[in-house]
Amino acid sequence: MDLRAILMGLAFAFMWSSAFTSARILVDLAPPLTALAVRFATSGALAMLIAWYMGQNFQLTRGQWRATIVFGVCQNAMYLGLNFVAMQWIEASVAAIIASTMPLIAAFLGWIFFREKLAPLAMMGLVAGVAGVAIIMGGRIQGDGIDLTGVIFCGIGSLGLAIATLSVRGALAGGNMMMIVGLQMWIGAAILAVIGLATEPLVVTWNWTLAGAFAYTTLVPGLAATFIWFQLVSRIGAVRASVFHFLNPFLGVAVAAVILNERLGLQDVIGVCVITVAIVMVQKAKNPGPLTAS
Repeated sequence: MDLRAILMGLAFAFMWSSAFTSARILVDLAPPLTALAVRFATSGALAMLIAWYMGQNFQLTRGQWRATIVFGVCQNAMYLGLNFVAMQWIEASVAAIIASTMPLIAAFLGWIFFREKLAPLAMMGLVAGVAGVAIIMGGRIQGDGIDLTGVIFCGIGSLGLAIATLSVRGALAGGNMMMIVGLQMWIGAAILAVIGLATEPLVVTWNWTLAGAFAYTTLVPGLAATFIWFQLVSRIGAVRASVFHFLNPFLGVAVAAVILNERLGLQDVIGVCVITVAIVMVQKAKNPGPLTAS
């Protein structure tokens, strides 16, 4: 774990967390799935143009195609699609908090399917991270009450994000990374467009707020954050990289508080302190390698 990886992780965490606020603005002004499909189509086209300029092409290996499809379905259609729909009923900060449970899900799936063993310190860090999230979420539930349907949608979405995170390993070998970023966005766009057009009324409030939220969501969390995420996973691994999602509660709540005037309380501050300690624990832990068959 070096300084560059830490800076990449922090940049990704901020970009990713800010997306919950811009998404909350979008779903107030446009149908969520259709708006997300247009965003993915736009981000994907820009990514592929950049890839073409960099000399990349569509000649992916079978493993890359498989990982690209899984990533497009699980992250874009499942995770972001469900989160966009859920934010019609819950606050952006709540969606960010639920999303931060992803590292624990990724670690569990990595242990089950890839036989990855976590060091005791790393496991303690994951538990501490969940505790930090619970502190923040507990205050939210007691204070305002939370729509259960929105919470369930976000929870299922976090499972999809964990699967997508683990699938990245299959897309890293063989190059053409920016092209893969664009292709997985187009896969998500195609799925969401079909569902959105079939289920949502095309009622859009056209204004500069919508244009600004769409442009930001497309370029920053949509394009830049995804590229940084691929690079980060390549550098430090899926489980270690996923720990930066533990910053989502504080950053998501903080951005929503500034932009949307959602509240920021003492329990939020305490929770992020616990989460920060958890991140340090996981990043300091040594990876003992894969489990051996018994």
